[in-house]
Amino acid sequence: METTRHFTATTYVVADGAVALHEHDGLGMWLPPGGHIDRDELPHEAALREVREETGLAVDLVAEREDVSSSTVESLPQPQQLQLADVNVHDGTVGHQHIDFVYYARAERRELRPREGEQPAAAWEWFAPSDLAADRVDPDVRDLGRAAIEVVDG
Repeated sequence: METTRHFTATTYVVADGAVALHEHDGLGMWLPPGGHIDRDELPHEAALREVREETGLAVDLVAEREDVSSSTVESLPQPQQLQLADVNVHDGTVGHQHIDFVYYARAERRELRPREGEQPAAAWEWFAPSDLAADRVDPDVRDLGRAAIEVVDG
């Protein structure tokens, strides 16, 4: 079986010492906003778009940018993590994976207004570091959520 891979962007949004997570309908796990990168998008553009669509928040990415440029080269905001995630596994065979650009972002407010067709605001929660210790949050989400809070809020 051939493994299919798609590029995705995920953003851990932080406001007032907490990170926004929603319980994903299809996966049954707590996740930050994110999704597939469209053909005409750069990874950081997809990260910002997914946050706007899923939460209604306008955020600022906390991302370094190399000081390298020319008339044909532009440095892009660097993700905090670049991950390979198994999405579809059957009988020990991986059928689908996401190559995920993971960003951290700062939000000025916590009021969520998801776009129509997205999970409602009630599906989202703000997790402080102590809340991330709960068994209901997967270890990778817990660790990246804590790291995002530390990086964004210092």
